[in-house]
Amino acid sequence: MSAPRPLFSVVTPVYEPPIAALEAMLDSVRAQTYADWELVVVDDASPSAAVRAALQDTARADARVRVVERAVNGHIVAASNDGLAEARGEFVVLLDHDDLLSEDALATMAQVIEENPDADYLYSDEDKIGADGERYDEFRKPDWSPERLRGQMYTSHLSVLRTSLVRAVGGFRDGFEGSQDHDLVLRVTESARRVVHVPEVLYHWRVVPGSAAGDQEAKPYAWKAGRRAVQEHLDRCGIDARAQLGKVPGTYRIERRAVPAGLVSVVIPTRGGSGIVWGEPRAFVVEAVRSLIANAGPVDLEVVVVYDDVTPVEVLDALREIAGRRLVLVLYSKPFNYSEKCNIGVLASHGTTILLLNDDIEVISPGFVQQVVAPLTEPDVGMVGPRLLFPDSTLQHAGVVFRNGDPGHAHYGELDEAYGDSSALLINRECSGLTGACIALRRTTWDDVGGLSELLPANFNDVDLSLKVAQRGLRLVWLAEARAFHFESKTRIPVVHKWEHDLLRGRWSSPRRDRFMPLQ
Repeated sequence: MSAPRPLFSVVTPVYEPPIAALEAMLDSVRAQTYADWELVVVDDASPSAAVRAALQDTARADARVRVVERAVNGHIVAASNDGLAEARGEFVVLLDHDDLLSEDALATMAQVIEENPDADYLYSDEDKIGADGERYDEFRKPDWSPERLRGQMYTSHLSVLRTSLVRAVGGFRDGFEGSQDHDLVLRVTESARRVVHVPEVLYHWRVVPGSAAGDQEAKPYAWKAGRRAVQEHLDRCGIDARAQLGKVPGTYRIERRAVPAGLVSVVIPTRGGSGIVWGEPRAFVVEAVRSLIANAGPVDLEVVVVYDDVTPVEVLDALREIAGRRLVLVLYSKPFNYSEKCNIGVLASHGTTILLLNDDIEVISPGFVQQVVAPLTEPDVGMVGPRLLFPDSTLQHAGVVFRNGDPGHAHYGELDEAYGDSSALLINRECSGLTGACIALRRTTWDDVGGLSELLPANFNDVDLSLKVAQRGLRLVWLAEARAFHFESKTRIPVVHKWEHDLLRGRWSSPRRDRFMPLQ
């Protein structure tokens, strides 16, 4: 026997919208292909008689439309809570007074709820609609990404929330006007059994002068309220971090202060190679270790260097001088196998946290090691990676993305100053994979997944590791503010054999659509 069809309560606070936009919003609800809905419209004391008339006319024409009239203007939070109090549906649907639902929005959500009966929060993709009625700026969103939600209210529209949970967390809160939805969703998702992304454009956000859709700087108070919402969320979750205003309105930087207990073991495979960078010669592993120690932050560091027979003696001597008692040297005398070298290095290490590092990395962010390992104090984080830059300050790594089933680097070659799709390069976020050039994870996680696969000696070992960690239900987090140079040549085309692709695909059903960066 199928579950009963849910009743949706569409809650819409109204204050003096353009009449044409208001009527279009009302029509978009009444045009739904799904019939089990009610529209609770809260008129927040609009001064215009035309607004009241449009609402009353619609209520008379359709019994599913109910109008709540406030005697005094109370602003968005008070009006939204009045609508919530009147809601009779199992789910609340948030709709602004001048926006539009696609005609199949509620039908699509009902189908997804039937397939996911424990879903407490659902959100869809969205686009914008201009004054000429044309739709543009489609936002194809990531699947559930709690790290990104801390840095940006990315779920936004269309949001569908289980009514009982919204009431249990206290509804909308005074003092968070302009970011009241962000604050509510943060609190709801802290308790939600399941969060579901519906990858279809079900909401059309109207751009009007003074709206956040058209100008993110239109409501500076909303940005500040959002920062407080994120900070209170971090505090409730026991995450030792500060929420700061981000580079652009509507984004937030999360500065974690936590330090994992125990030793952090940095494992660096090397052949002791040298090269020219910025016109100067350098021994790569020496400068990697020098920069690492200079930018470690308040962590107890161990440096494990796994070196080949061909490594010059002067390189080993320089490492001893720089790292001193922190240094562990491990000789590797077998044919090249990057995965095996890393595995041997981890076996020789003593830390509770592992940081794999290529020897051609130069750390540039102060406190880099602490930044990268701090998220690992949260039990649902499995692996962490930083922003990696080519010597010309273009992006080498901002997370691994799957394109038609094949892994690659997101935003590869873009300027470091670029914002990315929907500000994706400005905020910490989940991703499908992280490059082995610099990744941190707990030793317990490393042991649980068996380290790097030695069947993949050169390519895709990091992708395989990422997928193993994610399979455990752990999050892979890319950090926007932790920076390092990676002196890999931008023009080098890596040799990837067909058997490596076949092995990876044989182990994993590689996604055609990336879960976290669908447009990349």
